[in-house]
Amino acid sequence: MIARTVSSRRDGPGEGQGEGRPEPRPEPPVTPAWLERVTTHYLDRYGASSEMLRRVLARRIARRCRSRDEDPGAHAGLIEETVARAQRAGLVDDARFAAARLRGLRRRGTSTRQVQARLAAKGIDAETIAATLAEEREEAEGAEGSEADTEAQAARAYARRRRLGPYRRPGTREANRERDLAAMARAGFSYALAKAVIAGEAEEDETTLGEE
Repeated sequence: MIARTVSSRRDGPGEGQGEGRPEPRPEPPVTPAWLERVTTHYLDRYGASSEMLRRVLARRIARRCRSRDEDPGAHAGLIEETVARAQRAGLVDDARFAAARLRGLRRRGTSTRQVQARLAAKGIDAETIAATLAEEREEAEGAEGSEADTEAQAARAYARRRRLGPYRRPGTREANRERDLAAMARAGFSYALAKAVIAGEAEEDETTLGEE
């Protein structure tokens, strides 16, 4: 009897068809005030370049415009105005962001070539990237170091984080030498530097942060 009752309910007319459900209401319109709130919320949580903020605002506008059947391109000027205000207020600063990002990447063992690519992916322009790397060189020279020292330190940090060369388990180092050299090359380090690090000794006193 119970089974027949359940079957009857399932076969009832209009059941499970979504009839009578109200249409979803469109989201509120895009306004400068709303975009400012989006900006503040995002920048309170994340460091960002101007281009990163621009991309976030474009995505949020596109999502809202879809629900309203509007053209998101109509708000391009509003995005630029919002980003410009954030820049004037010091909420986004590409040079500051690039410098902080560079320090973090170096601690993780990122080569100069990869640093350039990753900063560019975050929307940092070539001129700002070059200036950031120049400041790094000046700091290294002021500390009686050099650009080569900075790259070598990053290479050792990368090898340690990836457990390559001298950081492999005892007895496995020579068998993995070519594989480790290839990994260092893919990471953007020169062959000479990769060879020196893979053939070198572990430096246990260095500290390296975890993966990104």
